[in-house]
Formats: sequence, C-alpha cells, structure tokens
Amino acid sequence: MSAGRRGAGSARGPGGRADVLALDSTGIDSFPGPAVVVLADGTVARENAEAARLADVLRRGAAPELRLTVEQALASRRLRCTLLRLEGEPASVFLDLIVLPESDGRSALILGRDLSLDGHLRATLVESRQRYKDLVEISSDFAWETAADGTFAFVSPRGALGWKPADLVGRDAAVFMVGAPAGDSPFTTTRRLDELELRFRRADGGVAILAASCGPVLGRDGRWLGARGVCRDVTIERERDAALARSRHREALINQIVRATRDEVEPANMLSAAASAAAGALGARGCQVFRAVGGGFKLAADHRAADLAEPALVVLQGLGDAAELHQAEVAGHRLLATLTRQKGQVNGAVCLWREAPLGPWGEDDAGLLVEVANQIGIAIEQISNHEHIVELSRTDALTGLLNRRAFFADLARRFARLERDGEPAALVYVDLDNFKLVNDIHGHKRGDEALLALTRILKGGSRSRDLLARLGGDEFALWFEYVDEATVRERAERLLAESRRLAVFSGDPARPLGVSLGIAIYRPNVGESLDALLARADAAMYDIKRGGKGNYRVAPSAKRAG
Repeated sequence: MSAGRRGAGSARGPGGRADVLALDSTGIDSFPGPAVVVLADGTVARENAEAARLADVLRRGAAPELRLTVEQALASRRLRCTLLRLEGEPASVFLDLIVLPESDGRSALILGRDLSLDGHLRATLVESRQRYKDLVEISSDFAWETAADGTFAFVSPRGALGWKPADLVGRDAAVFMVGAPAGDSPFTTTRRLDELELRFRRADGGVAILAASCGPVLGRDGRWLGARGVCRDVTIERERDAALARSRHREALINQIVRATRDEVEPANMLSAAASAAAGALGARGCQVFRAVGGGFKLAADHRAADLAEPALVVLQGLGDAAELHQAEVAGHRLLATLTRQKGQVNGAVCLWREAPLGPWGEDDAGLLVEVANQIGIAIEQISNHEHIVELSRTDALTGLLNRRAFFADLARRFARLERDGEPAALVYVDLDNFKLVNDIHGHKRGDEALLALTRILKGGSRSRDLLARLGGDEFALWFEYVDEATVRERAERLLAESRRLAVFSGDPARPLGVSLGIAIYRPNVGESLDALLARADAAMYDIKRGGKGNYRVAPSAKRAG
C-alpha cells in the first residue's frame, strides 16, 4: 500500500493481490473513535478525523510500543490490544487500541477507544473519596451516623470529646446527651437541622456544647433508617460569648456608677451617689462606703433598704491589707466587703448585703464589687484631694492656722449660733511686740521661727473647739466659746507668761519680743453685732499698744441695744 492509494476502497485488484483492508473511507470516517490503517513498513495509509493525534505519533515513530504491537499482529495474523497515552494539550488522552491485521500481513487497521473520560471520572471519584476521608479524619469536629434505634452506627476515626469510636459505636446517643436540645434530637431527627446546639458529655465527665448539623438517612424506598451529621465543639466560643456578655454588663454597671459620682457637684455627696448606684448595680439591699482614718474605717456613705444595724462592722473585721474580699452572714443577711485602694494604699472599704436565702455572693458579684471598689477608691481619693485643696485655701501656709478669710467666715457662723443659744464667748486679738526687729536683725528665717513658736503657745492654751488664726504678718486671733470674763482673764495671764519665752528671738534685748492682747467679751442678750464686737477688740488692742505693750486689755462691756 502506498501513500498515493490513500482513500482507495476496493477489496482486491486484478491478479488476486490483496489491497488495503476492505474498509472504505466512509466506513473509517463513521467510526466513533480514532481509526488508522497502517502498512507493514509503518506508513500511515489512511485515518479518520478522530485519529489525527494518533496518526501523527505513528508518522513520527513516537510510540515504539504501538509499533511493536502492530508488528506482532502482522506476524501472527492475530488481533492484538494495547494501551497508549498521548501527551498534549489541553490534556493527555488515554486510548485502548485494537490492532486488526490483514490476512496477507501487508497492513493493519488500528481502532481506538478514548478512555480519558472514564479515567478522569474514576480518578476524580477516588480523589473525592480520599478528600472526604482526609477532611473527616483531620477535622476537629466529628462525623457520625445513627441507626434507626438511635445507636451510633459510625463515628469518624478520631472519635469525639475524648471518646474513641469504639466507645460510642453501638451505644444509644441519648445516653451521652445532657438535658434536651431546643428541638428534635439530631441523632433521631427526620428532618434537616443546622447548627442545633446541645450539651454532650465528655469522656472525662465534663460537658461540652456542640453545634450539630444533620439530616435523615433514607432508604431507596423512602423509609427512614437513621440520621447522619457532624458536630462542632463550640464550648470555648460560648464561654467567650458569655464572658464578653458579662464584661459588657460589668462595663455598663461601672459606667452607671461613674456617671452617678461624676454628676455630683458636691464632693460630700459623691460617695452617697456611689453607694446607691453600687447597691442597684449588684442587686443589693444596702451598701455602705467607708473611708480609712488612722488605723480604722469611718462611715462615709450609707444606702440602706433594710433595717440592719451597722451591717458592715462584722464583715470589715475580716478584711486586712492582704484580703481582697470577705463574706459573712449577719442577722439574716449575707454581707460582702472589699477594700478600696489608690496608689497602692488602702483608703477605704465597700460593703454590700442582701437576704441570706439568696445564698452566698458568686464570683461574678465579687468581681464586679472589686471593680466598683476601684471606682469608689478613685472617688475617695478625689474627695481627699478636694478636702486638701479646701484646707490649703483656709489655712496659713506657715503656721497651719486658719487664715483671715476662713477665720471670719467661721466666726460669723459661730456668732449666729451663740445668739440663738445665749452662751458667752470672747474674741482675743494677739499682736507681736517688736517683731520687725527680729526680721531686720536676724533675718526672715528667724522671724518665721518666732511665729511658729507663738503658734505652739497659742495651741497649748486653747481647746479643740476654739478658733485660732493668723490674720497676717504678726497679727493673730483667738475665739473662745462658752467662757466668762474671769476665765478669759485667766487665759490671758497664762498666755502672757508663756510668751516671755519668745524673748530668745528678740532683735534687741532692750526691746524684747513679746505679745499684746486686745479682748472683747461677748455677752448674750445684749444684742451686740459681730462688727461691734470686732471693733471693741480692735480698740482694746490699740489701747494696750499705745499704753506700753506686753500686756492685755479687756474692752468695756457692750451696752444693751435699745
């Protein structure tokens, strides 16, 4: 057969010579797969459209195994089969080839069947099954299947929640459930369920929260056979959700307390507002706030909704610097207390209480109280700072006594009370004699020491309820309440005697440092005004200064008004 005869269709020529296979071009072209006629020398004599890639391989001699199969078929005059992979784009092709030799051994017909689709489908199926198997085995979740009786028929190889597959298979799934889920059980469901949450017992006895997605298993006849699904352990997620919810609730309550204290203009009311807000935030019947004073606590705010006398006294005894929280039961109430701190120092305490039948305070309550205490600790510190600022604004920087403004403001309030009570009192002006010489000769530092020495003398001769003030420079004032004239004179004599010790500060021994006193006695039922009282004390001071200093003068009594 020659290339020039490609397409010829006769069976045999004259003289009985066998021609190319008795298969015309129409027959080859109608074959559904690749078809090629090849001569004994390897020449391709004819091919159909599907055989273009196969014919090209034969022409290039690129398939020696196929060439060997053709030679074996021609030599044996018997059919031969082989598989051939044709590399190329867009994809490789797998051919199942049948070689049919002509009876005279001069040519052969090669017919092929494309196995690519079958191979790809088979490979895809194997790959899909392997992928499913791998995903099931490596997943942190577990897959399962139950039979019609509710027992586990299959559990993924890794098991679940500490259980091995053998621990679960054959056992009733309901045995492992804690409580009932919200709806159908996923292990006996007859309908599809998505993300149904249930509680499932762990191998260690704990309880996990699972999210189950599942559906029924039906037979060919539609009969229900069981259920199949996957469960995802969402325990940590739910714990985080709960913790976040508690945190948000806590934040809202703390903000409520912060707003309650911040909105109070008067610092004295801040702790009362905080106690009320804390009691409401924690559902308590009452709340007390204390400030640290000396070595103990002083009640600063008291919000009560129950008749419980001094509720915090018992529980505070259980609090020390190292104790964060302390609980106690008193008179049918459960108390919870904690310390407040600021800058590492205890500055107060907070105590809550509620009815004892409600049980002990829980961890969430205790944690919230600690945060509340932090805010109250800040409020106590702010109040202390405010009080310190107020104190600084009312006192003399050198002596610590009241300054002029604070003295006369307090004196006005006390004078009004004395008018109502009908009690006597005395105003004493104190003025240092020859003080300027101390500063001029010894300097201002020595002068300050002299002022402090006089301050100690004045404090030693007064009571806690008396007012002491430095009005400015070397001028001081005393206010004695509930004293008569005899008592005032006695105190004045004692003060003059004590003041002789100031002579060590003198600038000139001939002009020693001493004091002069101007005194005005307030008598009730006279109707004297405060201004009139001040004028009488000032006049008495002027008289003693003009008369030689170093002594005291009691102003003449005020005349009854009217």
